[in-house]
Amino acid sequence: MFGFCTDPSSLDGLAWLACYLTTGKHMAIYWSVGTVLLLLAISAPVALAFGFGAAAAARSRFLPLAWLGKAYIAIVRGVPDIAFFLFFVIALDQAFEWLRHKVKCPDWDQPIRQGNDFVVCADAKLPLGNAAQWVHEVYGFSLAVLTFSIVFGAFAANVLYGAMRAVPRAQLETAEAYGMSPRQSFWRILVPQMWVYALPGLSNLWMVLIKATPLLFLLGVEDIVYWARELGGAKTARFTDYPHPDWRMWYFFALLVFYLGFTKLSEVFLDRLMARLTHGQATTGGEAQRKAA
Repeated sequence: MFGFCTDPSSLDGLAWLACYLTTGKHMAIYWSVGTVLLLLAISAPVALAFGFGAAAAARSRFLPLAWLGKAYIAIVRGVPDIAFFLFFVIALDQAFEWLRHKVKCPDWDQPIRQGNDFVVCADAKLPLGNAAQWVHEVYGFSLAVLTFSIVFGAFAANVLYGAMRAVPRAQLETAEAYGMSPRQSFWRILVPQMWVYALPGLSNLWMVLIKATPLLFLLGVEDIVYWARELGGAKTARFTDYPHPDWRMWYFFALLVFYLGFTKLSEVFLDRLMARLTHGQATTGGEAQRKAA
């Protein structure tokens, strides 16, 4: 990046460090921070949508729908996150390719399962073998987003289901007495009030989601954990211009500072949001505000 970085062997001290931290490979770790933030920005609302749908289904009076919602919550919450991530991404990828294989290659006469191999026709591969590198990266990232959303959607569903049950039943009965239909009382009475009960649990879930982003490393996405390990290790052929000892401890320390700072900002924002939602509400937070005033 700097003009004096043309000859790394002639550098030392802060000049060497400035050139080292602005190389093309270090730009990758800076971009990977954006990858993590993008994952959070997409996964959080999608997981919340999954959770809301599952919670609404779980309290449905239509038993098959209620069983489906409760089964989704129980199954996903009962499986360790790492095991689910490692299994589900492979299963999801193969399911997509199997569906494409049935549509694009109906004349295929060989078994798809051949021992330990999963073999589909070339046109059914996702992404295609001749696709650009960015297509492979976007596809892998999309699978990661979907997996994160499904996993944390189950936890969000459990939080929202409890919040729906926390809204006083008398308010729903009053709405029905005024002639509201079950759908109207759900959207006009239950949903607006449940958020104040759900926010503490959702806040905690957001913190867990932030801490779970290093699982991208297990899914093959080159995130900040991947680059911290690569750039922090003692360099041989991969980084010959700027050799250094094993600095992984310092790289992972920088990750610690990043995550602590991000969670602190999240805490400040969520505390203010909680204060706004509980204002005037008959909850512990609302009562504390009333006494303080």
